[in-house]
Amino acid sequence: MFTPLPVLDRTPRPARFEALAVCGIALAVALLHIATNGRYGFHRDELQFLSDARHLDWGFVAYPPFTPFVERIGMVLFGLSMIGLRMFSVLAQALVIVIAGLMARDLGGGRLAQFAAALAVALSPLPLFSGTEFQYTSFDFLWWVLAAWGVLRLLTTEEPRWWLAIGAALGFGLETKYSIVFFIAGIVLGMLLTPARRYLRSGWFWAGVGIALLLFLPNLAWLVRHDFISYRFLQHIHARDVSEGRANGFLRGQILYGANLFSVPVWIAGLIAFFRSRRYRTLAWMAIIPVAIFYVSKGRFYYVTPIYPMLLAMGSTVAEHWLERLPALVRRILPTVYFAGVAVCGAILIAYRVPVASSGPLREFALKNNGDLREEIGWNELVRTVAAIRDSLPPDQQAHLGITTGNYGEYGAIEILGPQYGLPTPIGTTNSEWLRGYPTPPPTTLIVLGLSPQQANEIFTGCRLAGHNGNSEGIANEESKYHPDIFVCGPPRLPIAELWKKSQNFG
Repeated sequence: MFTPLPVLDRTPRPARFEALAVCGIALAVALLHIATNGRYGFHRDELQFLSDARHLDWGFVAYPPFTPFVERIGMVLFGLSMIGLRMFSVLAQALVIVIAGLMARDLGGGRLAQFAAALAVALSPLPLFSGTEFQYTSFDFLWWVLAAWGVLRLLTTEEPRWWLAIGAALGFGLETKYSIVFFIAGIVLGMLLTPARRYLRSGWFWAGVGIALLLFLPNLAWLVRHDFISYRFLQHIHARDVSEGRANGFLRGQILYGANLFSVPVWIAGLIAFFRSRRYRTLAWMAIIPVAIFYVSKGRFYYVTPIYPMLLAMGSTVAEHWLERLPALVRRILPTVYFAGVAVCGAILIAYRVPVASSGPLREFALKNNGDLREEIGWNELVRTVAAIRDSLPPDQQAHLGITTGNYGEYGAIEILGPQYGLPTPIGTTNSEWLRGYPTPPPTTLIVLGLSPQQANEIFTGCRLAGHNGNSEGIANEESKYHPDIFVCGPPRLPIAELWKKSQNFG
């Protein structure tokens, strides 16, 4: 007969943190990334972060300032080492794995539950990806999980001072990625819909709100000064995603990619257990409300993947309690089957999410199935090609040369990788590039990237084809497919000030 999952309404039984097992998983995954993160090249998004890190401000068009700020620290410490710069993302992922084990412990889970939660999180799609590149999603994921852990500790200990930690996590989250506001909505509404609403009357709650607002205040001031340009950027990106079908399959994505596929029954059990628990029901609403908001508003599936560590922690804990009621042989067989399934799914994810091979069939498999890895190839060759075109020009044209770019990847590549070839700072109009303006006096000869022949001739005078943008490996990516031509042109057809007003782009 089916044995229902236990309901954790009272303070869960004490459980020792199995640090060796949980931290061992985090360390193993971190070492995997450290060993492989030096392959290929920078991703186009990383080039944008690197570029913005050279122009630190309290805000950027595409995101708040936290990620470029951390990237600036990385540049000081490691230079342009991909392994070094990506170390912060690796550390963020390792912390998420450890916190998953801690959440299982706080729910009363023992060694099995903590190990199961940590392993399932470690071998889930987005956490694995988060360790391979320097992206704001790496830190956004961490802040969601830290805030969830803070709420769990609040509900477990009934100590309202945990609002301070929750406020700090959410404040840093607001400085990382604006989508955390929907998780904040989940926390507040989850409190209001459950007996936990009493914690909202505490002065510590308002102290936590104050910390979050204080951390967010510099970026808020920047947004006000720039007429909330980031909101217009997000509107543009959302409309693009919907029109291109990037928001399709939101619910399917939760099943296939929200967490390790073999762990789906466990996180579903965790969600049910949260709903059945009077003490922890708030966390169920914290999961459901952001999912509902993004589903209705046609968000992309991975925006809510940070909810799964808390669900896996609860699911692993109740599964461990449930197993204790079963015969000894079954208690051995079921965990073995589960861990084997999680490991197999994880191995498949690693094969195409992580650049484990520098050559051979495994590399071809990864490049075929992972568009993000394809976007790491060709940037150094692009910069060398631009430098060769520059060197082919007469001295008088080189003396008054500018380089214009069509997207933030090209801009970042020229700005970050170009100095070793003596290339000038590029001129770009995408996201925060536009805010940096144009050089004075404006250049009279321009190497033009990222435009079609028709676009180049509409904007500039005297354009001629000067080279091609691709890569020697023949990898088809955005640059080689959509921006293959490089032009040398004369000055713009319109005065530069007039042209600039019309040229702001989001991407």
